[in-house]
Amino acid sequence: MEKAHLPTTEAAVVAIRDLAMEFELTMSVTDDIGADQTSRRTSAELFTVFDPDGSLPHEAFVELAGSPAVSVRLFPEDDARITVDGVEFHDVPRDSVPAFLRSVYSGLARTKGRLFPPGQWLIVPLPGDETYKELIVDANLTPWLARMARG
Repeated sequence: MEKAHLPTTEAAVVAIRDLAMEFELTMSVTDDIGADQTSRRTSAELFTVFDPDGSLPHEAFVELAGSPAVSVRLFPEDDARITVDGVEFHDVPRDSVPAFLRSVYSGLARTKGRLFPPGQWLIVPLPGDETYKELIVDANLTPWLARMARG
């Protein structure tokens, strides 16, 4: 399966909306548009809407209801932060967001623990040998994370 190119934040939101419809999830979207509104533009002057290159930055925060609890913060710099049941995946390329969510909702994501060094990880495989792995900080696993455990 070829990864679709998502040139804008809005294109990524549309792709997430399509995925939410496919998996029958409700979603909410909050948009922040303008250099003075986006989270990574804290140095923007007051009432400055455009970036120095004349572009209009667009950031979106998407929440998907259900189990697991998932939120996606799409940044204007072509990346995203995806949170799955409290586990944060930073710097996920915007083009990989739909495949990441499809892996989570289709049951391909899993948790894996080790005795030494001790820890529990959430692993999300994507097509094409791309895998995201993050440490689960909270020792108490949510019911969804506990169900995803594999040896």
